Amino acid sequence: MKRTNLVLDEELLKEATREMGLKTYSATVNAVLKEAVRRMRVRKIADFVGKVKWIGDLAEMREDNPRKRPAARRKKRA
Repeated sequence: MKRTNLVLDEELLKEATREMGLKTYSATVNAVLKEAVRRMRVRKIADFVGKVKWIGDLAEMREDNPRKRPAARRKKRA
């Protein structure tokens, strides 16, 4: 297998580090890699939309106890 030497774009790395407010190039590269992996996982989840049929009873699952929202307060008129 032939190896190719890859070099990071130094100016892009400096800009990314500055824009992200990080102190080191390593922290910047790790943050970018983490975000790239997160985005790939999200795309994979989106591939399942509409392909899985859910069978169940939501009311039973939540024990027919929906979350209660706090009552909205009315503003007093002056």
